[in-house]
Amino acid sequence: MTMPPDRDAASWTLAALGWSPFFAEQIDPDDSGLVPVRIATVHRARMSAMATEGPVRLELPVHANTGDYTVGDWVLVEPGTHLLRRLLARRTVLARRVEGSKMPQYAGANIDTLFIVTSCNADFNVARLERYLALANESGAEPVILLTKADLAAEPETYRAQAAALQRGLPVVTVNPLGDDVAEVLAPWCGEGRTVALVGSSGVGKSTLVNALAGHAREDEQQTGDIRAHDAQGRHTTTSRSLHAIEGGGWVIDTPGMRTLHVSDAAAGLDTLFAEISELTHLCRFRDCTHEHEPGCAVQDAVKQGRIDPDRLARWRKLDAENKAKTPAARGSRGQRRS
Repeated sequence: MTMPPDRDAASWTLAALGWSPFFAEQIDPDDSGLVPVRIATVHRARMSAMATEGPVRLELPVHANTGDYTVGDWVLVEPGTHLLRRLLARRTVLARRVEGSKMPQYAGANIDTLFIVTSCNADFNVARLERYLALANESGAEPVILLTKADLAAEPETYRAQAAALQRGLPVVTVNPLGDDVAEVLAPWCGEGRTVALVGSSGVGKSTLVNALAGHAREDEQQTGDIRAHDAQGRHTTTSRSLHAIEGGGWVIDTPGMRTLHVSDAAAGLDTLFAEISELTHLCRFRDCTHEHEPGCAVQDAVKQGRIDPDRLARWRKLDAENKAKTPAARGSRGQRRS
């Protein structure tokens, strides 16, 4: 949670920390005298935050559950003691459901842009990228795919084309995590007060990108691991989440590598990802059409006409079924199951 040389804590304003009218409108008369701060780290029994005066350690109320908070959250605290009093509603939230858990696991909040990092080698996997995109779409953040290791690929443009075809209007950027131009390449998404986060498999360069954006001194750098040549897998991975100031403005959140990424609570995210499919569903003869064997299926007609890739439809069907199976059903006031 160190500060780059040009980010003097005394010069921080709430706007520079990411504060916006969305959060200001949540302040009511009962909050008089409380101070907004932004959570920078979350551990099992402690949390720290960024305030206008710099990094602070938060005092937690009795019985507080740190699992209810995540990096990037805005909270109201008492001045001086920094006793946490209230969590403000999130503008965006990156969350995933872990197998066997009833509650989602938060990876970051109030994120403007989610960088999905993958390398131009065996790590590049269209199906996995679609899972990340569904997660990003559902979170409310803008997804951007970052391609690394392009200099080692025989045909890097092939990877770019495959990535760009995954979602309409999806930005795809080639970046060298060890290059001197990382901040310049990613500058369009990293303005002052804006927050970005990085997700992706272990060893693709996420932590190296965080270090480049944050301008860390060597002793402060996030620990990184190399990619094994034979299977493109990383030996090490970031295991914690933290908020870092970006040189020149903005904030970046590093996230651990995700070994499993289940899709749940992501119906809207899937509709955005597979827009060419979701836009045709209302033309199908049956309202609950699975686009597999039903007569009068507009999606299958589009496949026959070559307007929809059958492999992509198969992946949509798999993710849609997974989302329905893993999304907990909402219940009424008396606990009745409802859709």
